[in-house]
Amino acid sequence: MSDPKASKAVIDWLLDAQTPSIRYLTCRDILTQAEDHPQRLAHQKDIMQEGPVPAILAQQTKSGQWPNEHSYYTPKYFSTHWSMMLLAELWIDPKNEQFQRSVDYMLSATHTSVKNQLDHSSQPALGCLWGNILRYVAHSGQIEDTRAQILIEHALYDVSHRHCTCRINDFKACAWGVLRTLWGLSALPHSERTDDFHHAIDTALAFLLEDFELVKANYPTANDSKIHSGWFKLNFPLFYQADILFALRILAELDQLDRPGVDAALDWLETQQQKNGRWRGRSPYRSRTWRELGTSEETSRWVTLQAMTILQRANRTTYIS
Repeated sequence: MSDPKASKAVIDWLLDAQTPSIRYLTCRDILTQAEDHPQRLAHQKDIMQEGPVPAILAQQTKSGQWPNEHSYYTPKYFSTHWSMMLLAELWIDPKNEQFQRSVDYMLSATHTSVKNQLDHSSQPALGCLWGNILRYVAHSGQIEDTRAQILIEHALYDVSHRHCTCRINDFKACAWGVLRTLWGLSALPHSERTDDFHHAIDTALAFLLEDFELVKANYPTANDSKIHSGWFKLNFPLFYQADILFALRILAELDQLDRPGVDAALDWLETQQQKNGRWRGRSPYRSRTWRELGTSEETSRWVTLQAMTILQRANRTTYIS
């Protein structure tokens, strides 16, 4: 976006969002304001006081779960696991007591299953699940917990040695699983970025960008069918699914947007921009998750924010402050 007036109009539109998280991330990632900038601090404070985060927290039970308490996975996409995913995506205060309580619950609820995956006593599956859990565990700061360390160990092994092979994908490598595992790993602090971490990242990116291609979506699928049509849409939020935009978000977090094989996906993202400077978002699960996430316009704000962040980090453009 080369027109300064157009850039300012889009940024003003983002800062007019009802969701405080969008306003905060615009200040942080687009305007690159300092941590102590008053505007950035004000929007960050609002995250815990208005909008979807307090609405979701209000429905939490005393045990640290969300209805239904018999399963952290169902119903989609309201139950504990999905609500925790959204809270991390919305940049909840990681020190929030309710959030911390739910992280502890999820680490305990999944510990045996993760151990079974690590010692190969069960069929490989659900790399997307473990990666998503790792994402919000990392956000909480509970990484040194023994249960979290086992989760990290499994994620590194799964993506390095079998590209998140999954029984649901006909025991083939799973691009969604690889991306969701990278989503979790990319949130780890630098203290956890060991040689094994870097090997896992390189192996995963070779699978995504060299063995196959983001814009061709020619990844292994069950019954050799085409990848889900949503891959070529601009979706928010997604849960265990993935698309090109989500892949680029991860590459941006890992500072890998200059890696061979990424340019074509960046080109594709630029072609999705509308004449008004925005990107049109899609929320395929809107009716199945928290309505406080907002309207279709708020979805478009999310994907516009994400697209602008990616293109700025890729040095494709610079937005005015």
